[in-house]
Amino acid sequence: MIKAEWFYWLVGAVFLAMAAQMVVDRTNPKRLGSAAFWGLLGGCFFYSSWVVEKKAPAEPLGVAVLAMVCLGGFPLTGRGVPRTTTPEQRVASAARLGSRLFVPALTIPLVAVVCASAVKHWHIGGEPVLEAGSETILGLGFGAIVGLLVAMVVVRERRPAVPLHAGRSLLESMGWALLLPQLLAVLGSIFQEAGVGTQVGKITEQVLPEGQKYVAVAVYCVGMALFTVIMGNAFAAFPVMTAAIGWPVLIQQMNGDAPVVLAVGMLAGFCGTLVTPMAANFNLVPAALLELKDQYGPIKAQIPTAGALLVCNIAIISLFAF
Repeated sequence: MIKAEWFYWLVGAVFLAMAAQMVVDRTNPKRLGSAAFWGLLGGCFFYSSWVVEKKAPAEPLGVAVLAMVCLGGFPLTGRGVPRTTTPEQRVASAARLGSRLFVPALTIPLVAVVCASAVKHWHIGGEPVLEAGSETILGLGFGAIVGLLVAMVVVRERRPAVPLHAGRSLLESMGWALLLPQLLAVLGSIFQEAGVGTQVGKITEQVLPEGQKYVAVAVYCVGMALFTVIMGNAFAAFPVMTAAIGWPVLIQQMNGDAPVVLAVGMLAGFCGTLVTPMAANFNLVPAALLELKDQYGPIKAQIPTAGALLVCNIAIISLFAF
């Protein structure tokens, strides 16, 4: 049986290897802070296995997260000069390879689909080849490895250290924002456990005019967008706003159609995703990777679309949910 935990260890090992590279990279003025940040993250991938197995306390993981927050927030992390080709060489290489550059990227989802749909049924000696319930994440891990090998073949690169250096450069470019989605997902769970949705619901019921379903729809959709702006993740905002307004008010009190209310409510949350820097993977990371002069450029370009879609979502629920 191939376990998902093995791939988490592999990810941790990659972070530790890159942290070791950062320590000796004197082109990075904040090399020690960068190495500490990513080294702590890599170590957490190994230590967390003992926590899950009840062999070690979880508190050190919390301390590590707080230390990483301090390193990234002050800021004590930086970026070195990557060992890479010149812009002219990259343009020439892209022109030579053409559409073949997409082959490694397409390999990842292809392998993931094969593992999740076919390999999951394979057994050896009565045991499943892939850990039950983790076929998709294992497929993604295998896809990344196969995609890396395919990429090295496509670009005719034989030195394994080159992808590691390129990956480190990418990691430093994205910085702490790479971890923001995971941290915000945890924040959503904390809000849910703390009963924030219930409290928001009580306040909303007192403020909302009784029987004004269209006002309630607008509050639900706008609330989804605003909570997503705060949390950076519509999936984290969804349980809060649905527990507050979507389910008790729109569905139970006003007999709204649940699939319409909940599905379109989630789309309203995605409108918030378009306009928040907290949604780092969608807004800040692309700006960093493309080296845009304005890191908020994607957000500014998406504001009109977000506003128009939010109005459409309010109209869709109002017309089709009741």
